[in-house]
Formats: sequence, C-alpha cells, structure tokens
Amino acid sequence: MAGRRRTGRTAGGVVSAALVLALVGSCDAAGGDSGDGTRADRAAVQRLLDRQAAAVRNGNERAYLATVTSPGPFRRTFRNLRKLPLAEWSYRVTRVTPDAGDGTGGTAEARLRYRLKGHDRAASTAVEKLELVRAAGRWRVSGEAADSERQLWEQGELTVVRGERSLVLGVGRSRRTLRALARTADRAVPAVSGAWPRDWQRTLVVEAPASVPDLARLLGEPASAAGTYEGIAAVTTGEAGGPGRRDAPADRIVVNPRAYGVLSAEGRQIVTTHEATHVATRRQTTSATPMWLSEGLADWVAYRSSPLGRRGAAAIAPELAREVRETGPPRALPTDRDFRFGSDADQLARAYQGGWLACRMIAERWGERRLVSLYERVGRSGTDTKGADRALRAELGVGEKEFTGLWRTYVRERLAE
Repeated sequence: MAGRRRTGRTAGGVVSAALVLALVGSCDAAGGDSGDGTRADRAAVQRLLDRQAAAVRNGNERAYLATVTSPGPFRRTFRNLRKLPLAEWSYRVTRVTPDAGDGTGGTAEARLRYRLKGHDRAASTAVEKLELVRAAGRWRVSGEAADSERQLWEQGELTVVRGERSLVLGVGRSRRTLRALARTADRAVPAVSGAWPRDWQRTLVVEAPASVPDLARLLGEPASAAGTYEGIAAVTTGEAGGPGRRDAPADRIVVNPRAYGVLSAEGRQIVTTHEATHVATRRQTTSATPMWLSEGLADWVAYRSSPLGRRGAAAIAPELAREVRETGPPRALPTDRDFRFGSDADQLARAYQGGWLACRMIAERWGERRLVSLYERVGRSGTDTKGADRALRAELGVGEKEFTGLWRTYVRERLAE
C-alpha cells in the first residue's frame, strides 16, 4: 500500500513556501560580527551559508570545508552533492539562537532551496537546523541539530542512478537495486501520462534510504517515529498546488526499504505508479481535494495500467470486501482522517480501497475525461465547504449525497462478484 504526505493535511507536513526575511547586519574590516546581537548574528550566519552554497554550486571543496569546524562527515556530504545535477542551491536563514553562555556557540534554522537539472521545474525546499561555533568573531557550522531533517546525502555514501525518465538516489542500497527501481519509475511515467492527459514534468526523482528510521529522518520526523511508516511502501513529499501556481515545488518519491522490498515486482510497479500520479497531479491538488479523490485517483491510475487490475474487485480490495460481507457497504466515503499514517491497518486499507472504487465508478459510468475534469474542478474550489458537492453536480450531474448512494451500491455489487 502506498502512502502520501500532504502539507497541512497530514501529520508533520513536508515542505512549505520559502520564507523571505530582510537580513540586516554589518561586519568590520576583518569580517567579524559587530552591531546588535541577533540581527548581526543572523546576517553573519547568512553570509556564512551564502559562501557554503556558492562552494556547492561551484564544486569548490576547499571553500566548502572552510565553512565548517572539521572536515569529517562534511567532506562526504560535499562529495555526495557533487554527484547531483544541481541547477540551484541556496539558503535563507530564518533564525539564529546564540548560546546563553559565552556566545561561542549557537544554533540556526535555514530554508534550503535546491533544484535538480532536467528533473525539477520548481525548487524543492527543506528545513536545516544547524549547530554553530564562533571563534575569532566568525561563525562556522559544527553539525546538524539532532531534530533536523536529515537529507539523503547526509545519511551515508550516496549512489545515483539515472534512468530514462527518472533519477534514483540511494544510501546503503546496491546499484543493482537502484537500477531496478529506476526501471520501475521509468515505466510509471507513461502509465500516468496515459491516464492523466495534462502537462507535467514526466520525470521522477526517487529516494531510497537505508532503513525505516532513516526514512523518518528524511521526512522530518525523529527516528523514533519509524513505526508510523512500517506498513507504508512509499510516500510522496511535496506541497499542494493551487490556482495561479504554474508549478508546485518539486516532489520526491521516498521508498520504504522494508515494506517496498517485500512486494512482488508488480506490487512495486503499482506503488510507484500510484506515487507518480501524485507527482503528476500536484498542481491540481489543493487543500480542497478530499483524500478519497486524490488517493483513489492514484490507485485507479496504478491498477488501470497493471495486469493485477484485471482481477476482480474483491481480490484487489479484500479488507473492504470483508466489511461488506459482514456489515454492508460503508455509509459514507472515506474521510481524510481515515488516511492517517499509523492508523489501524485494515481501516487504512479500506480507505484506499473505497477511494479507488469511487474513482473506478466515475471512470466506468461517466468516462475517464470526466474523472480528470472532476479532479481539477474540486481542486479549484478553494475554501468553499460545498466545493466537492458543486464539482460533482457540474461534472457528473449528481450531488455528494446521491454520489455516495451510487458509490455504496457500486461497492456492494462489485465486491460481491
């Protein structure tokens, strides 16, 4: 089963728009800090990270290491970054907190913004929480804070594999495994494009961490939160789109080495195609899009292009089929709450299956084009609490109540086959 992280809609949102702050400070002739504490410190740390970012962009290892206290893991991080096709790399400092003691240490938060050439139309962002040391009036980075997001290139030796339509980044994974993942991602792109006839980048960036705790850190969670992701084969990170946004910030598909690894080849293809659908629909997916529709569409696209999709609905949705046999079809469409990570596994499965059957019903009864148009219209409804109802009426000619009734009948009939 695939999972998805949607900023502001699920616990621990992944990315947010970069914060723009006016950073004012001064420096003396020697380049040290002067002036009023926090403003001067923030400006000095911004200059430090500007130098570090320039070193990354220019491939200057010596200049990069000059911004840190000791080479150690920083050299590995720099060399990992050299393997990436970087088109953009910058920081924006949002907070600097000097230690309360003698002022020789502190922490900083910065928004990393980067873009991969040939893969990202817009930049991806992440929060960096850095530990700092000040000596002779100059700040240096000494490490990452314990609760900082741990990007893949900071987790170990990075291996990069380029597919025809994908870029796969892995740590602790064999090149053979990553090549297979690239082939799976390459197949997902045309499968999605065949069902989603809208403009999207038609390339995927896939990240493969070494362990589930590493996956949690990559998603901005503590390693102790790894249990939340145990049964989730993959997640897609990214911001919701919205009206007026030509391109939402870049998405990453992150695979769970444990749950993804035990799937059959066709199961891995379904998961990857599901996640690729989220990448393709990002611009049209907003806070107004109910998760039964976004997750249902992703599963519908994945099964549409898979031999497994030709099986009976009860074989694809066994948990929901069991509920129908025991108590009848659900009384309502799955709510966003039903899709929470870490919830009851059967409940989560039924939510995905219910969303899939809703989208399959739309495609069968009204046509695939109507399903796509409905998705777009719902996403444009903004804060309208009746947005889904209005979109259903406009595209399908039925309101939400009638649609739910049709769906319940469809679920009962299809799962009885």
